[in-house]
Amino acid sequence: MATADPHSTPGDVWLPIAPGEIDGLPEGLNYVHWDAGPEYPADPARCVFYAVPYMKPVDVCLRPLARMSRVRVVQTLTAGVDNLLPGLDRMPPGAQLCNARGLHDASTAELALTLTLAALRGIPEFVRAQETGAWRPEFRPALADKSVLIVGYGSIGSAIEDRLTPFECARVTRIARTARDTVRGPVHPLSELSALLPAADVVILATPLTEATRGLVGCDFLARMKDGALLVNIARGAIVDTAALLAEVESGRLRAALDVTDPEPLPADHPLWRAPGLLVTPHVGGPSSAFLPRAKRLLRAQLALFAAGEPVRYVVATAPESEVDRSTSP
Repeated sequence: MATADPHSTPGDVWLPIAPGEIDGLPEGLNYVHWDAGPEYPADPARCVFYAVPYMKPVDVCLRPLARMSRVRVVQTLTAGVDNLLPGLDRMPPGAQLCNARGLHDASTAELALTLTLAALRGIPEFVRAQETGAWRPEFRPALADKSVLIVGYGSIGSAIEDRLTPFECARVTRIARTARDTVRGPVHPLSELSALLPAADVVILATPLTEATRGLVGCDFLARMKDGALLVNIARGAIVDTAALLAEVESGRLRAALDVTDPEPLPADHPLWRAPGLLVTPHVGGPSSAFLPRAKRLLRAQLALFAAGEPVRYVVATAPESEVDRSTSP
């Protein structure tokens, strides 16, 4: 479905980055800057393209949608859109919700590799020893010769494998919702996950949060992981059953490195903070120096399509018709 021609239906484009800071924006569109401040920059009813502010409270980002009666595209700057889906029924029928596929590949893949290496080589323990001036050399597992299982082989999963390639892993196994072939080898369907888990030394979660993946990493999943294996989650916290993971790491059977948690933000008194063999970072896979140039590139490309009346990319959901619309359709 092509977006409405913005020249025949004048309206505003809301951007979370000042328009003057994005070179090459298409002409003929009226750009306004809103980064989740208390005041709107213009009447939301005039907005036809809404780029959602990044790393702002969900309720604030959703707030103007109820008044955006003409919006045709809602563009997130995140790979996952689970937090924006509740706003779908606030959007006019046919409006499209787009994710930011590709924007966070480099930064999130870097963090996945960082967490994997840091957890395997015991960097958190060495940092704590440094604080007390303790010299404690020891043997630690290397990433070399390990078998790695990537659960969720989209653009981020592929970028993670790009960065694993120089580390001499024994094997990289890929899992996605459906099977397919790639130049690197097969991608196995999610239905084969249970059979593949026991062979993995490192399991990296990079899958979107959906009804099929919510709670995917529960007691059965964790029980099938081999003793001493490492679980790395750079996806969404709710994919992992927190209580089940705590039981495994507290027993010392598994280790984990988490950039996302459930709940999130993680309360200061939560046991995950103090669990042995567990490294936690505060959901920082995306926010890095790599973000801004890639966000500008994405917005420029999507708006060029929108301005030309062409279909935008990365559509993950479309607002349904209302009951009234359906009842009056021929």
